[in-house]
Amino acid sequence: MSTPIYPLLRDLGLQEYEPVWRQMQEFNRTRDEHTRDEIWFLEHQPVFTLGMNAAAEHVLAPQEIPVINIDRGGQVTYHGPGQLVAYPLIDLKRMHLGVRDLVTALERSIIETLGGYDISAAARPDAPGVYVRDAKVASIGLRVKRNCSYHGLAFNVKMDLSPFQRINPCGFKDMEVTQLSDLGGPEQLATVRDDLALRLIMNLGYNAPPEIQYQTDPIIMERAS
Repeated sequence: MSTPIYPLLRDLGLQEYEPVWRQMQEFNRTRDEHTRDEIWFLEHQPVFTLGMNAAAEHVLAPQEIPVINIDRGGQVTYHGPGQLVAYPLIDLKRMHLGVRDLVTALERSIIETLGGYDISAAARPDAPGVYVRDAKVASIGLRVKRNCSYHGLAFNVKMDLSPFQRINPCGFKDMEVTQLSDLGGPEQLATVRDDLALRLIMNLGYNAPPEIQYQTDPIIMERAS
């Protein structure tokens, strides 16, 4: 299979966290140098996730929300409905990207998406993610294995932000968290997904597709041949 000039985009809808995480691992495990890169867009049911080096004390009061230890970098974060999640499954070697390049591309894509809504945002060198003033609007956590990435970004669009008060987001006590709808941006995830998708494609180094299209059928893991 020849390598396409842009990744396959999938819209997975609202999903439980762990099955999608396992599918990402399997995709990474079975892919080879011919496998097409993909970006998965979705929402998750409420969950707290802790990265490989996360400190358990940053989970303050999970109550009814599950807590899952996972294999990305970073500390603790929250996922829930109304948050746009994007998982870039990228062959970094093929795309000539380092890990820092990937983080920068994800941050830049979110910042440019916000800029399109007349919202000024920035990255921080001490804490990956995107911030509007001092409030975090998007988180980034990645895993790179076999020179390929999985996990990705979580962009707060229109969601219940109260679960963030039950953790120290990304390991920072009293970090303020915000969302796009409170900043005057659009509330529709599909609108934000489309705007973000095109910026991700360009910032990751692909050529622009003729149009943005998504696969919505179930993910089938198979080694390219």
